[in-house]
Order: sequence, then C-alpha cells, then structure tokens
Amino acid sequence: MVTMADYTGLKPAWCKGCGNFGILKALNQALVNLGFEPHQVLMVSGIGDAGKLPHYTKGNVFHALHGRHIPVAIGARIAYPELKVIAIGGDGDTYGEGGNHLLHAMRRNFDITCLVHNNQVYGLTKGQASPTSDPGFETSTTPQGAGPAVNPIALGIGSGASFVGRGFAGDGQHLTELIEQAISFQGFALVDILQPCVSFNTRNTFKWFRERVYRLDEEGEYEPTDKKAALDKASEWEERIPIGTIYREQKPLFEHHILGTDRPPLAKQEISLAGVEKLLGDFY
Repeated sequence: MVTMADYTGLKPAWCKGCGNFGILKALNQALVNLGFEPHQVLMVSGIGDAGKLPHYTKGNVFHALHGRHIPVAIGARIAYPELKVIAIGGDGDTYGEGGNHLLHAMRRNFDITCLVHNNQVYGLTKGQASPTSDPGFETSTTPQGAGPAVNPIALGIGSGASFVGRGFAGDGQHLTELIEQAISFQGFALVDILQPCVSFNTRNTFKWFRERVYRLDEEGEYEPTDKKAALDKASEWEERIPIGTIYREQKPLFEHHILGTDRPPLAKQEISLAGVEKLLGDFY
C-alpha cells in the first residue's frame, strides 16, 4: 500500500515559511489517499519555484521550458492516458508565459490536472510583478504600481475549463481534499492555489489570507454547476475570498475526439512509416 514515504524526494530549496511546502504536502497526501503509486503519475512543470516541486517528491517528471508545461502534459496525456498527468506551475509560468497554452487547453478539455502556485509575484527572479499581482503592487518592474490583475477563476470558467477550484496553502486538509477532487475529475481541472511568498510579497501574507478566505462548503448551499453563481464567486477578492470547488461541468474529452474511444493510446500503437513517407514525398 502506498504511503507518504513513497513520495519523499529531494530536500526542498524553498525559502523557510514558503507556501510551497503546504502545496507539496497536500499533493503528496492526495496521491496517497487516492492510492496512486509514484510510477502511475507524471508531473510536468515549467520554470520557477513552483516548477521545482516535482523534484521534491517522487514520480515521472518532465521539466519543460518557461510557460510550456501544459502542452507537454497534453502530449503525454494523448500518448499514454494510463498515466495520471499533473501540470504544475506558478502564476507567471501559467497565466503569463503559458497563458496561451492554458486558454486552449481549457476550451478543448484535455483530461489533465493543472495546479497553479499563485503567490502574485515572480519569486525566483526576485520579486517582479506577475499577472495576478494586486493593482498598485509596487515592484522593481512596476514602480508606479501594478495594473489590473488576471482573475484566474473567471478566466477558467469563461474559457471552458470543466473543473475550476481555488485552494489555500495555509489550509492543508482542505487543499488536500480539493486536489483529490481535481485529480479524480475527468476533464481539464484548474486549481488556483493561494501561496504566500514570504520573501517578496509582504501584502498577501498568510495572515492577510486567513482573515479573508472562507470554505464554500461552510457557507450553506452552494451548487458548483451553476455557472452564473460561480462567476459571482470569481469576482470576490478583496474582502472575502472563496476556496473550494467553484465550478464543475462534465464534458466530452478532446483526446476522445482525436483518438476515438476504441483505439489504443499512441504509446501502444504500431509504428508505421507509410504516413511519414507520404508526407516526405510532398517535398520532393
């Protein structure tokens, strides 16, 4: 039986007190709770502190270029769907450099889980403003203050993601449960995780979030299949911030559209050069 010890990787090199530690523990616990062995999981990451996470756990790992982790995850999912594919990146990696890939992956609905460590700052490169920095946030690149921020939840819902949730690195049990739901869901799952950066973001701290976050399942009846209600929740930020499953909709998977449901995955299909020869013939 799989245990947390099976997911013990290298010693993390994050700053002491970083919110990434909570995300690492929650992801490992979620995989253990779901009964996945490390060899059954593929973690694809980009560049940044969040991108280092796969090195600090166990499993199959592909370290991609900055903002390019999602297309690699999609390719792996199509080629070998027996793997549980998890794309891992920061807010800059996913919403900035990789924003175009995220947008089209969500609307097509590939069956991958996308975990975003959202610390609202570029931590690895010493504190520049990111796409999710609060308006007015002053950094070396925004001395007059950052402009309007990307709203990841509204972006996910509006772009067609079939599962959109938000977690908080300071609430480990709740985050573990949310990641479990996202991994178990069949379809593109976007999980925006509030991850305080203790070195370069002195505004959105653990204390700041704890005074504002609330669990949706503790606020009476909430139905995550109601898109209008979900968009209303997406607009909440400054005073109250909802965490949990914000939107959920079961839709056809795009990989079924590509391969059909009765064909073996690409990794198990016989290699044929006929198509390649025909393609090359067009150039001669």
